[in-house]
Amino acid sequence: MSGTASAGSKERFIGLEWLRFLLGLYIVIFHTLHSYPSISAWSHYVTDIGFFSTSAFFVLSGFLLTHVYLDEQHRMREPAKSFWLKRFSNLYPIHIGALLLAMGVSALVGYLMIAPGDGDISLRFVVYDVNNDIGQTDWKSLNHTMSPLETGINLLLNFTLLHAWNPLYLTFNPPSWSISALFFFYLTFPWLAPRLRRLQKPRRAILLLNLLYLVPPLIVIATTNYGVPETGILHRNPLIRLPEFAAGILLYTFYARRRDQQRQLTTGQCLGALAGIALSVAAALYLLGRGHAWYYLLHNGLLLPAQLVLIYLAAQWGEPRSERVRRWAARLGGASLPMFALHVPLFAVFSRVERVLSGDPSLCSSDFSACLGAAGELHLWLYPVFLVMTVALCVVFQERFVVRVRRFLLERLLQRSPRSHTDKLAQRSPR
Repeated sequence: MSGTASAGSKERFIGLEWLRFLLGLYIVIFHTLHSYPSISAWSHYVTDIGFFSTSAFFVLSGFLLTHVYLDEQHRMREPAKSFWLKRFSNLYPIHIGALLLAMGVSALVGYLMIAPGDGDISLRFVVYDVNNDIGQTDWKSLNHTMSPLETGINLLLNFTLLHAWNPLYLTFNPPSWSISALFFFYLTFPWLAPRLRRLQKPRRAILLLNLLYLVPPLIVIATTNYGVPETGILHRNPLIRLPEFAAGILLYTFYARRRDQQRQLTTGQCLGALAGIALSVAAALYLLGRGHAWYYLLHNGLLLPAQLVLIYLAAQWGEPRSERVRRWAARLGGASLPMFALHVPLFAVFSRVERVLSGDPSLCSSDFSACLGAAGELHLWLYPVFLVMTVALCVVFQERFVVRVRRFLLERLLQRSPRSHTDKLAQRSPR
């Protein structure tokens, strides 16, 4: 079950590629499955812990970047500036492409007004925080329409990848706050990673880090009524979420030590770890219904051990013999971050096209307003079609747009066109 590569070659984590893809797919389901009223009685059990996916992705990012960018002496393989430019060139095309798509779709949806509330959607429509994730706050109470000044400020924050620092509300393309947070993590990496990688007792450091991560939600629980800005800070502030990324660095330190000692998990240990993850998820689903306090504790720290175990298990998956499997693992893993960024505007388009087609589409050529008014309901049997289309579009977006723009940026920012060995390895790190 080992993921160790042969001597002289860099270890490849095919299991982590598949995990990246599944985390991206789950975040898509988390944000869209609730739109189908026919399954509302039970669908929340599937989506209640969608935040698990984002947190695990942050941990995974720290793990893989440590593997790729630190050498055997636990030093950066290249200057910090080069690392930052490469990370920026990976993230920015995804963010800007998704932002422009989301803004265009928001304007179109607000104009067409198919679903209830569409008339309120515009480029200035935002959502305050994530209290609604546990169904204990009325959705309308979370709505806000920005003033022209607020709109301009938040456009600037989005174009500069600083929008995760806004603790009041999510703007334009709400899931993209995770890209903003990732960029902050990347800024800290050249200083943070070598220091954490040199620690002699990574398990103890992970425990202390986990306890530190739980301090902010405990303060919010003890002193506030779960309003803004404190809930927005817990949800997406990059500094508050940094322990997840740092935990990934420490997890790689622990993994590398055990690998060097040739200590591998047995089948029984793997099954026990999987059972532990399942029990953690079951406990989380139960506790989420017990109030806001449990939501924020689970969101910010209580599930971190389960996320670390999941990534550690996935790292044990050996490289398959099939070149086709390896290639598809890399392609689907590479599309994971575009799935995070693109799924909201893609679902807005898909769901409204489906509703028009399920109504009386023949009216669209003669009376467009009547065609929109006759729009039908969403059908669950078409939901797999949306998921497949989203995955396919994100693969194409990554390979045909992001990779080309990244290459264009790097050729100019680094003033060289050939890619180094580190560049090639970096393709397997979170984008």
